[in-house]
Amino acid sequence: MRIGVIGLGTMGAPMARHLLAAGHEVAVYNRTRVRAEPFAALGARVAATPADAARNAEVALVCVSDSPDVEAVLFDESDGAARGLADGALVIDCSTISPEATRRFAQRLAERGIGFVDAPVSGGSEGAEQATLAIMCGGSEDDLARARPVLECIGKAITHVGPVGAGQVAKAVNQVVIAGTYLSVAEGLVLAAKSGVDPARVVEAISGGAAASWVLDKRSGNMIADEYPLGFRLALHRKDLGIALDSARAVGATLAGAAHVAALEDGLIAQQHGDEDMSAIARAVRRASGVADGPL
Repeated sequence: MRIGVIGLGTMGAPMARHLLAAGHEVAVYNRTRVRAEPFAALGARVAATPADAARNAEVALVCVSDSPDVEAVLFDESDGAARGLADGALVIDCSTISPEATRRFAQRLAERGIGFVDAPVSGGSEGAEQATLAIMCGGSEDDLARARPVLECIGKAITHVGPVGAGQVAKAVNQVVIAGTYLSVAEGLVLAAKSGVDPARVVEAISGGAAASWVLDKRSGNMIADEYPLGFRLALHRKDLGIALDSARAVGATLAGAAHVAALEDGLIAQQHGDEDMSAIARAVRRASGVADGPL
């Protein structure tokens, strides 16, 4: 299949590598060209613009940061991907963006006869590298069927949630749920440490029970060590929570827990921690409890 991959960040770069390894004909584009150039050695064509990446492609796979970025790479008047796609092509958007914007973008593409699947992902950088991402899809049955050969190269759990935009709603829910999970893991570890009990042994003790989670397994070690190497940027999660909170206001839902985590993240971003892994939420929890920086 001929695929244009637009966006080669923490998630997009592994996606492109998996597609090349599966034998697809891939063109790649990244705003910072130096990130795209190594893909030439893997057999990709390095494109000069999103329109160039989409030229002759059956599928354009987009993975960028936010709604304005998706709009720019798709619809820029001079070099947007929509200018390069032929009628009948398909856009798969793995970015995490507004459901409302997603529906607008899909409608604009539909007027050109171009299909659209919103396919935000979860699983962190590890899931992207290992092609084990969970993918939440919105779109028609026909478009999802066309997208599956691509999605199966980058993820394991592919769920059709509903029509266009439903995948982004599911991702908003995902980000709300993990916000609470990160916060509760951080709070639990601080409670253990201040009670004089080894937090690592507590993690071992509770991991086999109802408290087990991806966050407990994959990120409690960061919180215990007080080191937050990048897996998923805290500032990006704050952006995602903004989408969830906006969506909640639009439908009349109250998300008190998500709003609390958003406020904590705002404080951490102001303290220059926005580029750390999201598990850095533990910094705010530790400080509120008077826990000194350093390993618990």
